[in-house]
Amino acid sequence: MLYHKLIHPEINAIIGRAGHHSKILIADGNYPASSTLGPNAELISLNLMPGVVSATQVLEALVSAIPIEVANTMGIPADDPYAGEGDPPIWDEYRRIFAENNVSVELQPIQKWDFYDAVASRDLVLTIQTAEQALWANLLLSVGVRKPGE
Repeated sequence: MLYHKLIHPEINAIIGRAGHHSKILIADGNYPASSTLGPNAELISLNLMPGVVSATQVLEALVSAIPIEVANTMGIPADDPYAGEGDPPIWDEYRRIFAENNVSVELQPIQKWDFYDAVASRDLVLTIQTAEQALWANLLLSVGVRKPGE
């Protein structure tokens, strides 16, 4: 029996093998997940229909199961119509989930093409494809360390 919220058996198996600095991508519904996997990554598709399963639901499950050290969002290019509009609303949702779960990380945007490079790295162990419809919802998590006694 598990204590955390995450009950997906394949995801639990993958994160159970992940170590410090391993990366997990929560991909939105527009992300080209199947063509951007790193060499050591597995793809779990949870995109049942538009909006189901959402990126925030996946994040809520993951924060209950793993320590998170870094959270990178995909930076918005200057030529994008959304540029200059402030942070996408979903980023505030991510911040709320982190705060409610006592995860003390700041969202760190990295430029779009650098984000793709980070996802293609050997450190990526898992991409979870969601059906998230919010724009700029991709979230790259780096696994932290488990502190003694946890």
